[in-house]
Amino acid sequence: MQSATCLHFLTVWTVCCIALLLSIGSLAATVPSDMNSSKSASFRNAYATILYVGTPRDYEYYIAARVLLQSLAALNVDADLVLIASKDTPSHWLRNFINEGVRVVHVENIPNPYAHRSGFNKRFIFTLNKLLAWKLTEYERVVMLDADNLFLKKTDELFQCGQFCAAFIDPCIFHTGLFVLQPSLDVFNDMVKRVMEMAENRDGADQGFLAAYFPDLLDMPMFHPPNNGSRLEGKFRLPFGYQMDASYYYLRLKWRVPCGPNSIVTFPGASWLKPWYWWSWPVLPLGLSWHDLRASTIGYEEEIPTLIIQTTFYITLMLCVIVSMWRHRHEDDTPLCKFWVPKSLWAEYGFYIQGFIEKLLTPLCIVGSFILPMTMVPITSHPLVGWTLSMFGALVLLSATVHVLRLPFTATFTPWLLSLGCLVVMASPYYRNGLIRALAIVGYTAFASPFLWWTVTQVTKSKTVRVEKEPSRSQSLIMKIC
Repeated sequence: MQSATCLHFLTVWTVCCIALLLSIGSLAATVPSDMNSSKSASFRNAYATILYVGTPRDYEYYIAARVLLQSLAALNVDADLVLIASKDTPSHWLRNFINEGVRVVHVENIPNPYAHRSGFNKRFIFTLNKLLAWKLTEYERVVMLDADNLFLKKTDELFQCGQFCAAFIDPCIFHTGLFVLQPSLDVFNDMVKRVMEMAENRDGADQGFLAAYFPDLLDMPMFHPPNNGSRLEGKFRLPFGYQMDASYYYLRLKWRVPCGPNSIVTFPGASWLKPWYWWSWPVLPLGLSWHDLRASTIGYEEEIPTLIIQTTFYITLMLCVIVSMWRHRHEDDTPLCKFWVPKSLWAEYGFYIQGFIEKLLTPLCIVGSFILPMTMVPITSHPLVGWTLSMFGALVLLSATVHVLRLPFTATFTPWLLSLGCLVVMASPYYRNGLIRALAIVGYTAFASPFLWWTVTQVTKSKTVRVEKEPSRSQSLIMKIC
């Protein structure tokens, strides 16, 4: 009887333990657990940014976060450099941060209940992790940063600001690409509670949530750091110079913000024109400044092997094209692809095969000669390297296309020359302002359009003539047989 009672007790106790563990696991899935860090705090204040995975652009933001934090290290800021990283971030990425002196704080992602809204941008799925900065209570002040900030000078005076400070790029809504906060567990818990209650949030991300959480910031006084180094209390608006929108630069191609410190540039525009993408320059001239900063901090070691392989491939392909052109220099203008088709098949269907090649394959090969090299270049390469390799790859592939399909040389290479000219026009440093630059680009487009049309007509004409020759040859052969 006693053994049965003990067995019953052990069974109930085991079930209760399992239920308790399941409930704890369920709670951990909804509320972030305590944060673990790679090392203890060294300063009273910190610059922090977040890094999470699960989006198509994880690698780019990993590179951007490294450049951001190392640019701050180069400025010798008197603060810790902190990365708030989700626990599923690749370990070798985190090792690079640790080796570069960054304090890595491992966190669980804050679930985003707004992600199920229609039109929600999935790349913002875990931007609410910024709220975890309020848990960094070992610091007196934290400057929270997006990865697309470009620091021009040291900004440690921001640590003198109050409990919450942010700059207004939009006339009515402050920008969360940079804000100053005083860590507080009470504030953090209240924020998480509001998130789980689906509080007002116009975009489902950190921007919309924080704008609704601090709705009165527009009415707060402007931040001016005290000369005696004392710390302010309350909420403040930051001057525009702490979040200079890059789009303002393109109006005059220079900064003219006399009422601000001109300290930090931010790039809040189109996601595919962020400064770390090599093609963003010369479309947006400031992209080159970001890459110059990267070159002086973390460098391009991760892209170099791929760039070497691609360069070797293009050089080898060009040599093969040159050798093939020399071997076939005395042959007629029949496309070389004729020799890839069985003779019996070509004898019966050659006219149709050649027509398909000339009318469909030709434009695909010409367009592909430009697109393929661009897609192969590592996306975070330096713009000068990216454009050089892309244009060289296009040159090689166009040469192969001209040789294999027997296209007119001048007409086929005209788009390549026009593309090179367009890059020169956009990259020119001699424009007085953005309006003149825009007019120059429009003027060049108008200048290039007739040449592009001439290319289309010449290539089409040469293909039409060649296709029409084929039946006449067949007819003459039949007449000889008869």
